[in-house]
Amino acid sequence: MTSSAQGALLRVQDLRASYVTLGGERVVRAVDGVSFSIDRGESLGIVGESGSGKTTTCLSIVGLLPSGARIDSGSVQFDGEELTGLSKGGLNAVRGRRIAMILQDPMASLNPLLTVQDQVAEPAYYHRGERGLRLKDHVLSLLRDVRIPSPEVRMAEFPHQMSGGMRQRVVGAIALSAGPELIIADEPTTNLDVTIQAQYLSLLKDLQVRTGVALLFVTHNLGIVAKMCDRVAVMYAGRIVEQGKVSELFRSPRHPYTQALLNSIPKLGSKEPLYAIPGQPPDLAELPGGCAFNPRCPHAWDRCRTDQPPESLASANHLARCWLLEPA
Repeated sequence: MTSSAQGALLRVQDLRASYVTLGGERVVRAVDGVSFSIDRGESLGIVGESGSGKTTTCLSIVGLLPSGARIDSGSVQFDGEELTGLSKGGLNAVRGRRIAMILQDPMASLNPLLTVQDQVAEPAYYHRGERGLRLKDHVLSLLRDVRIPSPEVRMAEFPHQMSGGMRQRVVGAIALSAGPELIIADEPTTNLDVTIQAQYLSLLKDLQVRTGVALLFVTHNLGIVAKMCDRVAVMYAGRIVEQGKVSELFRSPRHPYTQALLNSIPKLGSKEPLYAIPGQPPDLAELPGGCAFNPRCPHAWDRCRTDQPPESLASANHLARCWLLEPA
């Protein structure tokens, strides 16, 4: 685990979570021994292909796993408090107030029957006790912070009256409403076009710098990680296979999966064919033996197919799970 874990704002240790398939026939381990930490004001990116366990990790942190899913073991500590054993009331006191989430689909986050004002005001109303004119002014200030034009007019509108980019800004305002210490942003730009995406990322980074909120940013896009994050954790088949500072990991990736992801990024002006990682992500219910990436890895050898590699120190604050890092 990197970062100063002892004094970290969020500390996830050896987290394991699973889903029961329909009929209860099989248990699928979606998160398998995940560990990381985030300091106050820091930004950590979690990157990986679809199905790698990114979203399940985030939902496990805030106790919002869907029906049929469960945390099997591990620890999630926020500011020194263990979250995995908290009651529903205890979690509700943390969610929205100290930890907020921004999801990829704003229409799934917003209530179509409530105005923007009502929805942005709700966290501050319940968690901070704000009322009346002070609460209205707070909502207006947040809408200005997320750069919504004519906020006095927009606050009376309903979600369907706004564009996708505008709705996502409203979700950002809701996340900031109670003054959280950590925002978990799960693929928040997936449904936005490239121009709006760039504007939203710039806005989110600016808000983080101004408010000092820590950011856990989940994406499949390494370009976004380079722009938004201080450190990055790369997930594959429910495990973090590499993590470290963004600058070092991009300059010297040590896990073959990370190397493949970086090679998949299009190069401006290059006439070379786009690189594609061979094969498909594994079925979490039927993982191969040893390292889960071994069927797709050009460097796999016998031990990769039989033994799970431990987490090794590639350099100071740079960790990776690969037998290639082990001394011969």
